[in-house]
Amino acid sequence: MTPISSVSATATTTSQVPTGTSSPTASSKYVIAHFMVGNAYPYTVDNWLADVFLAHSSGIDGFALNVGVDDWQPSQVANAYQAALQSGTGFKLFLSFDMSSLPCSTAANAATLRTYITTYAAHPNQLLYNGRVFASTFSGETCTFGQGSVASGWSTQFVQQLTGSSAVHFVPSFFIDPSQFNTYSSVIDGMFNWNSAWPTQVTTSFVSSLGLLGDIATGQSSAVSSALSGVIGSTTPDDTYISSLTAMGGGRTYMASVSPWFFTHYGPSSYNKNWMYFGDEHLYATRWESLINIRDQVDIVEIISWNDFGESHYIGPIEGDQPMSQAWVDGNDHTGWLNLTSYYASAFKTGTYPTLTKDQLVMWSRPHPAAASASNDPVGKPTNYQITQDKVWAVVLATSPATVVLSTSSTQSQTFNVSAGVSKLSVSIQPGGTMHGTLTRGGQTVIDLQATNFTFEAEPTTYNFNAHVVASP
Repeated sequence: MTPISSVSATATTTSQVPTGTSSPTASSKYVIAHFMVGNAYPYTVDNWLADVFLAHSSGIDGFALNVGVDDWQPSQVANAYQAALQSGTGFKLFLSFDMSSLPCSTAANAATLRTYITTYAAHPNQLLYNGRVFASTFSGETCTFGQGSVASGWSTQFVQQLTGSSAVHFVPSFFIDPSQFNTYSSVIDGMFNWNSAWPTQVTTSFVSSLGLLGDIATGQSSAVSSALSGVIGSTTPDDTYISSLTAMGGGRTYMASVSPWFFTHYGPSSYNKNWMYFGDEHLYATRWESLINIRDQVDIVEIISWNDFGESHYIGPIEGDQPMSQAWVDGNDHTGWLNLTSYYASAFKTGTYPTLTKDQLVMWSRPHPAAASASNDPVGKPTNYQITQDKVWAVVLATSPATVVLSTSSTQSQTFNVSAGVSKLSVSIQPGGTMHGTLTRGGQTVIDLQATNFTFEAEPTTYNFNAHVVASP
């Protein structure tokens, strides 16, 4: 077993990840994946079972079931609980009420939420926390349930009415200033920091204020990495939540988020969402390492997401329904990120990075240059498209020192000497390029990974800032 430290390498440098706790003591920490039940309309119990097995084998302890207003969703929640039980893995589930979908203006609306809780409170696969039924939300900071205030609505119509074996441990994601957490002292047992997964402050204007737009456009990775090193992986958003919860007393639960990507591309005629968040600089690995370094203060990590295809941050297989996102999702598998999930989830839960027994390589890139012009896309370029570099990003998990070669064409490649542990690498990619990586040791090729269905397009038909991920078996 390896203490909490690992090796991080860019194209030109190698640096040590800050050391955190190295206690090997297992704890009640959990790694959960956010699951959009709204994308599971055609699911059978077998579909759920396959997802449960895959998630469990990747170090994920359970799903947060995001439920909305559709009348068929309760039956899919039932299928999920049945599959979790049938799996025999001990896989946990809990309800994450999507309050951007569910109505919450009357007392009757709260009954719907309570029914979900009471239905599964005694289920063997329901996540219990401090002996209570764990529950969460997406949003809900404007819900009154017919009462005089939001706090009164949640308290009197939800929390207080769930007693005995149905009593809840409520850790919502309310989008409010952490200084206002004490307003909800009668409601919350903790808080879920949804937006901590991405450095959302890294916008085009932010990058421009740092004088980095030219460096990004010309692929000056070292300059960008240096300038953004204090932002990517920063735990400042976590620290703010943690300190506000601590001030409330009573050992409140802090649930942090982690995510590999974010891109959504809906026009005004549908969801009218067309933007991206910064996902470069190996965001997924870096964010995980930051959370592991403060794991004593983080109770649960929720991965956003397992299957939210519309926002491109899925790590599970592309299956079930899609919310009109096929144009930027189909063909762009993300399950390679599960290789990293397994490694980092183990370190978060145990306090010790697992010993690597197998060499692994994960690579990803976008489908076309950031500055490309699409020939037929009425939605237009996404907000913040200027903040992403034309790169192939790679993470190597090496059992011992090795040589890694990353190639984007027959004439463009770069060689890296990596140490044992985790190395983060990147190379520039040009139109017509692909992704090819090899790992050799002692003259023997251990990994030869080729992206077989990927070409970096010079002239796309539509804009696509999703990622294409490939990984060694």
